[in-house]
Amino acid sequence: MTAKVGALAMAVLLVIYVALVGWRAVQFVGTGEPIAIAIGIALLVMPIIAAWAIWRELAFGVRSQALVKRLEAEGGTDLGIETRESGRADRASADAEFARFRAEAEAEPESWRAWLRLGMAYDAAGDRRRARSAVRRAIELERAG
Repeated sequence: MTAKVGALAMAVLLVIYVALVGWRAVQFVGTGEPIAIAIGIALLVMPIIAAWAIWRELAFGVRSQALVKRLEAEGGTDLGIETRESGRADRASADAEFARFRAEAEAEPESWRAWLRLGMAYDAAGDRRRARSAVRRAIELERAG
């Protein structure tokens, strides 16, 4: 829940930022000076790129959570990875179980469930980049199927 609040707070801050920077960009363009116009245009483009990136991340979060809930309802989220007292996955256990999830995804390359479980295993092993890639693949497969 705190991640959702954080994401919402960032989105609100982005809207405020875009409004303030947008106003400043209009002021720069209004001067008629070539360098000021270039700065004004840059100030308009950068927030648009930032808004796109945040939108993309929010959409990823919503879609991945929906898939995890679906998989959880089916009883497929138990990875069999030992956890520490803190609730975090034990790295050695995650590394030991990882090959099983990779083999499952390779055996069923069109299964969003296999790719989501692989992403969860990557995450448990601490490889966030590959985890996000596998979860993105799961989202694509689920949407196509």
